[in-house]
Amino acid sequence: MMKIKSLILGTLAAFICPLMAAEPPPVLAIGAKAPDFNLPGTDGKPHGLNEFAKAKVLVVIFTSNHCPEARAAAPRMAEFDAKYRSKGVAFIAISGNHPDALRPDELGYSPFGDSFEEMKPFAEENGWKFPYLYDGETQKVTTAYGAQATPHVYVFNDQRLLRYTGRMDDTGRKFGPADKSYLGDAIEAVLAGREVAEKTTRAVGCSTKWLDKRESVAEGQKRWEAMDVGLDLLDATAAVKLRQNATEKIRIINLWSTSCGPCVAEFPALVDTYRRFQNRPVELITISLDPPTDREKVAKFLKSRHAALSPRTLASVTKEGRSTNNYLFEGNPDDLAEALDPKWGGALPLTLLVEPGGKIIWRSNDEIEALTLRRELIKWLDEKQVP
Repeated sequence: MMKIKSLILGTLAAFICPLMAAEPPPVLAIGAKAPDFNLPGTDGKPHGLNEFAKAKVLVVIFTSNHCPEARAAAPRMAEFDAKYRSKGVAFIAISGNHPDALRPDELGYSPFGDSFEEMKPFAEENGWKFPYLYDGETQKVTTAYGAQATPHVYVFNDQRLLRYTGRMDDTGRKFGPADKSYLGDAIEAVLAGREVAEKTTRAVGCSTKWLDKRESVAEGQKRWEAMDVGLDLLDATAAVKLRQNATEKIRIINLWSTSCGPCVAEFPALVDTYRRFQNRPVELITISLDPPTDREKVAKFLKSRHAALSPRTLASVTKEGRSTNNYLFEGNPDDLAEALDPKWGGALPLTLLVEPGGKIIWRSNDEIEALTLRRELIKWLDEKQVP
């Protein structure tokens, strides 16, 4: 047991100790002029600072798609825009993160990653009517403003002098109205021509994903690809226990075969989803229905798709007396159906979401759409208020 614990701790340390990044740039000082920019927006158009010259107040918010604090703040950003737009306040959101600078395990709190392509549906989902701009490619604007985290707020007066910078409010990852809104107080003060009472606060949220983090992310990918990938035989009795799910985790159970085109096509998305949610109580269990004589073929496929067991899952799997989350079924498929999902007609692929206690909360008998699967996981985690 001590050997297993040492393996878990050692492997986990390798994944959570990335290379040290350079110091972040300093935050723009109060009284400084707003740095200019020319950035592409989700509307397909470039946007610059002079576009908002007539605004009495300009609010620039550096944010992201993936961060739980940014995701919780997004609806409030839309509400602020709706409340103050007619009063001459202009809002701009900027994503300064580069998607290659994020580890997969940082993406388990939102259906979306931080690519430019994912910014448009994120903005639409949150009802944003203001520009959402991308600075992740060069991060020059993010550097000029000194954005430390997401969200990071900057409030400028009509002369484009900085009057407030910091966090929006103290709500953190919670959805709903804020008890204390630093952004609201700053806007009201600037509109009234008053000094902002609290000019600076710390922007609390996910750190800006600077380009120099790409190296550590790439190293993490190499470590993942080098990990062992297990495969065990599974019978109907053991399948019953998997379905009963006597854990605190939500289980993604996928039935597949190497001869099934949609199964093969969707497999990378399943592994990617599992890696995104590995810091949260989410588990991927794959069950191949290839003939048991094809065990070597199945094992080779799993290895090529890097279907490894995360160090964060290894401890709980070991506690259950198992050694892997990849299985090759041996037995009567009808017995497997009765064990896992009596509604299953036998077609592959089949993907189930099984909550603790064994209730199936979602199923797909077709090639999964990764965004849909991630939405369902987020929905369950949000409803159960799982950290």
